[in-house]
Amino acid sequence: MMLAASSPATTSLVGLLIAVFAASMVEMVEALTIVVAVGTTRGWRNALRGAVAALLVLGVLVGAAGVALVKYTPIDTLRVVAGTVLLLLGLSWLRKAVLRSAGLIALHDEDAIFSRTVKSLSDGQQVSKTQDAQGFVVAFKGVFVEGMEVVLIVIGLGASQHRIGWAALAAGAAALLVAGVGALVVRQLSEVPENLLKTVVGVMLTSFGTFWIGEGAGMRWPGSDATLVVLVAGFAVLTVLLIGWMRRTSHPAPEIAKTRDPVAS
Repeated sequence: MMLAASSPATTSLVGLLIAVFAASMVEMVEALTIVVAVGTTRGWRNALRGAVAALLVLGVLVGAAGVALVKYTPIDTLRVVAGTVLLLLGLSWLRKAVLRSAGLIALHDEDAIFSRTVKSLSDGQQVSKTQDAQGFVVAFKGVFVEGMEVVLIVIGLGASQHRIGWAALAAGAAALLVAGVGALVVRQLSEVPENLLKTVVGVMLTSFGTFWIGEGAGMRWPGSDATLVVLVAGFAVLTVLLIGWMRRTSHPAPEIAKTRDPVAS
């Protein structure tokens, strides 16, 4: 059924799609970095097999858990649980994004991830690339670990609004986009403005989490789903103010970029 472009339901759906797509894109860039490193050192066959296997497992988790939650969990309970998960994820992403923007921790470095993965796979005994199980395992683990946050976001946002299909579609679109672009410019992954994306996603997840916890607890937000716009704007302004305040009051040590693990997420 078509929804009016200005309706609160449409606003909520658009917000859901943007949040899931952006979060999935960030995580899939990190996963693709690992897959490319495995492919160039241990062979593309095992790298691609590992990545596809991980995506299939993640898809099954989304389908099974999402359907079970929607079918058997009371809607208010579902909203509180999903909202809590989203709020915790959003605050975690925002915390790291704020610290990076304020210069207190090093920016996430995809080139460093690539180099470290290549080095770890290149060390030791050389074996046949097509028979090397290590490549499969590393690729599978990389995609699975990075994808688990996407699964939580897809289930949290999708189940709380009974829109698992839309959320999964947005995640799939992000994965296809990253895979397509990555196939062309695999070594330019560091150009993706990851910290900005994580800040945006953190704001949106925090907003959705707050909204759904309130809904599940019986609160009736003024303006219904349109309140999400106000929450997003409020958390965005708060984030900008917090970054500015931390930049003025904090004095990061000059050696922080050298001592921080560049691949810490």
